Amino acid sequence: MGNKAYRFRLYPNQEQQAFLAKCFGCSRFVYNHFLRVTTDVYAESKKHFRYKEWARLLVQLKKEFQWLAEVNSQSLQQTLKDLESAFTRFFKKLAKFPRFKKRLSRQSFRVPQHFSVTSDGKLKLPKMNTIKMVVHREIEGTLKNVTISKTPSGKYYASIVTETEIYKAPLTGEKIGLDLGLKDFVITSKPEKFPNPRYFQKSLRRLKIRQRRLSRKVKGANNRSKARLIVAKIHEKVANQRLDYQHKISLKLTCENQAISCEDLNIKGMVKNRKLAKQISDVAWGQFLTLLEYKGDIYGCEIHRVDRFFPSSKRCSKCGYIKEDLTLTDREWTCPECSEHHDRDVNACYNLLQFSDLKIPLEEREFTPNQTVEMLCIKSVSS
Repeated sequence: MGNKAYRFRLYPNQEQQAFLAKCFGCSRFVYNHFLRVTTDVYAESKKHFRYKEWARLLVQLKKEFQWLAEVNSQSLQQTLKDLESAFTRFFKKLAKFPRFKKRLSRQSFRVPQHFSVTSDGKLKLPKMNTIKMVVHREIEGTLKNVTISKTPSGKYYASIVTETEIYKAPLTGEKIGLDLGLKDFVITSKPEKFPNPRYFQKSLRRLKIRQRRLSRKVKGANNRSKARLIVAKIHEKVANQRLDYQHKISLKLTCENQAISCEDLNIKGMVKNRKLAKQISDVAWGQFLTLLEYKGDIYGCEIHRVDRFFPSSKRCSKCGYIKEDLTLTDREWTCPECSEHHDRDVNACYNLLQFSDLKIPLEEREFTPNQTVEMLCIKSVSS
């Protein structure tokens, strides 16, 4: 048994939009209020507040602000659980400190139970009439929870999580190495190259014009809201184009192969490079690796992460020679020992595949300080 998510578009009427806005606002208010309370209490007395303390304080808060009782109470309790999860991830050093939610960013609230999908494909939520929903595929499994969200462009979505039995496909196909880049988005060891479409780069001119118009509008005016909506729609289109492209590539790779070896990239560290930050953010490597992993579980493809310090581009895939003076501008190079001519990206794919399958010789040998990084990577995998 496992969880499966479905995302459907919602079309609420004006009355339902007003009630959803109230739900978004109450959830945001509760989240920000208890984030401030927890921060102040810890600063004064070094005490940690958790969900049990917040739930007791929420009862008193609803007596003080009676409009909090107009929305679903379980959605407010779920907001506190999300806040507790944010603090847990922060203390485990998996995320940054929780931040206050803003009104103009993405809005959402979760309904853990007492919701349903009607026979005609509409969504029924507590204290609301049925909302029109476009069900473009069949919902399988038992309904667990639903998250209602509103994008900055003004669109409403329902993300329904169900519990169902997930059948995994058998391992079939080839084993390949995969390298991610900026000139070409994905390179495989077949060899096969998928170009980088650079969607954000292509929309910069139109985005620049619209953002200039937005900056001239008076804050609080209706024309500023309209201009902000246009800018948000441009960003949303770029994100949808990028996601659609990555869905197609990840589906193709996971269906055709039984094992994919890729590098464990330090994307957060690479984005700090001011010269390449925009290009790295536009290509969205982290999102693609996430799609690759979850689709690999469904379609029978194992995803192997190779140590990020392994010199996949500098190492000759034929003889093992490491070219220390290889720069980022060198797209092709010739090995001085075996005279093998390499395409930089394809050679990296061969090395990633060999390193994942432990085909590189693991015997102890004398090596120079420049080769220490490769030997440490090999030892870590072999152990």
